[in-house]
Amino acid sequence: MRSLAFLLSMLLHPLFMPLFTLVIAFRMDPHISFFLPLPLILVTYLMVAVMTILFPLTSTLLLIHSGAVSGLSMVYRAERIIPFSLTLFYFGLCYYLLHRTPHHEATYAMFAGAWVALLLTTLITLRWKISVHMVGIGGLLGALSGLIVLHHTFSPLEMAVYIVLAGALGTARLLVSDHTPAQVAIGVLLGYCCTFLFVTQLWSL
Repeated sequence: MRSLAFLLSMLLHPLFMPLFTLVIAFRMDPHISFFLPLPLILVTYLMVAVMTILFPLTSTLLLIHSGAVSGLSMVYRAERIIPFSLTLFYFGLCYYLLHRTPHHEATYAMFAGAWVALLLTTLITLRWKISVHMVGIGGLLGALSGLIVLHHTFSPLEMAVYIVLAGALGTARLLVSDHTPAQVAIGVLLGYCCTFLFVTQLWSL
């Protein structure tokens, strides 16, 4: 059971959530993707993967090599601050580059909400350890829920698999980490509220 929980934690790592969210949103809501040529969609996917996965992962590995971070799991709260801050910078740069291309306002809003969620996570981590895995998947659920409110192009039932995955991930984090139920619950709530509010209001930074 613990091995399965660890595998799920790796597959649904928060670094993957921005790319997962974008791919799923483009597939489920044609309002935000039908006008985009395929080359632009693919370039967007690549840019998001580089800025939100490759760069943060490379920086974390360098921090591990320098001894500033004990490992990828970052068990201790204090050692999460520098990697989170670097990832916040990369997310901000990703949002800036995304804004230089002709995307739907909801796409910008999804990433703005994700950036704010990461900012709040970093600030909270200064005093308390929150589940960043749950912030990530909560952001995915919030973004998709926001698109339902905006465009009604898919039903809440189509999100069932992602809701089940969120529940499974929360259970996995309780099994293989030192997170408490409160840290898991507040994590998913924080991620959900940030992206949902930004998408439904079409806020951007």
